[in-house]
Amino acid sequence: MKNGYLNPEDDENRHIVLNRIKCPDGTVLTSRYSHEHVRHTQADGFSYTVDGGTEALYRSHTSDAPEYEELSIYDNAPHHEIREGFYWVSRTDDGRKISALKELSTEHIQAILDTQKLADWRRDIFEAELKFRKQIC
Repeated sequence: MKNGYLNPEDDENRHIVLNRIKCPDGTVLTSRYSHEHVRHTQADGFSYTVDGGTEALYRSHTSDAPEYEELSIYDNAPHHEIREGFYWVSRTDDGRKISALKELSTEHIQAILDTQKLADWRRDIFEAELKFRKQIC
């Protein structure tokens, strides 16, 4: 960790799929996309913050706070974990809709693959999900 920033590139070029911690009081904080700053203050006054989505694992907490539990997962995790923890943000008439990979329809995933410019690691995740669905059907 450097200056509160964990860089997955420092660890075998892994990519962040899920940016999440568990606070000592059991509260789980998740940042699903860049600049989604999520904060929680426990009853004991200690506060914890998660930010960075899948771009970076930003962490901050009150000085002398008890340690949190790291729950983030990377693109080298088993697919059943990735499909639960990888989120896709869609634009809707009402703003944004955030869905876990497992919640997206097969047609939506195919449309994403057909129309979106994706980083290779994200494309691999969507393709793995389609393969996973073919295997269970």
